[in-house]
Amino acid sequence: MTEVVAALDCGSNSTRLLIDDDGVARRREMRITRLSQGVDASGRLVDAAMARSFAVLEQYRALMDEAGVTRGLLVATSAVRDARNGEEFLERARDISGVEARILTGLEEATLSYDGATADLDADGRVTVIVDVGGGSTELAMKHDGELRSYSMQLGCVRVSERALGRDVVTPEGDARARAMIEAELDRAFASVPAFTQVVGDARLVGLAGTVSTLAQLDAGLAQYDREAVHHRRLSQGTVRHWRERLAGESPGVRLAHPGMVAGREDVLVAGLYVLDAVMDRLGVDELLASENDILDGIVMMLRR
Repeated sequence: MTEVVAALDCGSNSTRLLIDDDGVARRREMRITRLSQGVDASGRLVDAAMARSFAVLEQYRALMDEAGVTRGLLVATSAVRDARNGEEFLERARDISGVEARILTGLEEATLSYDGATADLDADGRVTVIVDVGGGSTELAMKHDGELRSYSMQLGCVRVSERALGRDVVTPEGDARARAMIEAELDRAFASVPAFTQVVGDARLVGLAGTVSTLAQLDAGLAQYDREAVHHRRLSQGTVRHWRERLAGESPGVRLAHPGMVAGREDVLVAGLYVLDAVMDRLGVDELLASENDILDGIVMMLRR
């Protein structure tokens, strides 16, 4: 008899759901909820952001009931991890979703993301490094001598936008602040995990989460989301820089008109592209592979072990 399981991710910018029926993804859902709104400045989740997330979780619970979900796991990441009232949010999220809920450490987040993103990859002679650009944090992870090495940087598209870049047309001052913030975090990551330095110039970089997915849609000119066109799409560093520079000179309203732009990301995507470009520079790679498989798939793999 098959078992239907669910993975839920309360991320900093979006709340997502994967319903899996005996190894087959039956439903994937994503809603922009901006849970991390104001967390960087106040250290707390604001009521409006929590309410948006709770409303989406109620919708997801209905979808889970409809699909016959018998077991699941809800995870919360950077925004909840950083907030003083994170446990309060998690308790309510657990009640609404009806499944186990936990706040992930940076290492747990990286492990589940790595497992999910690499499960369907073809063999490659290079070391695979994943970059997961979230709303509040960016995870780097790779396997080295059979052990996962990872670092969670305090860089995300929402955090960099709020702290440095802004959300409108990018100014020279915002550009300088964002670059300095990103480089300082990358310095910390490479100092903390020396193994990253050993794969510079010889890594297969796999990008996941909303920044990469939206970039792939923009590159493909997709008016409607097409998973097959996005998953494992190859994106050059030139493409990253093209869209970063083009969008940086536009207002959020103009950005939203581009085919492929996801509503709710138009004001923070540029910051994510700054992070992505800097990571590619630091690793000495000129291409990345977009992956639509990510932490949700890693959670399902863990539930089925």
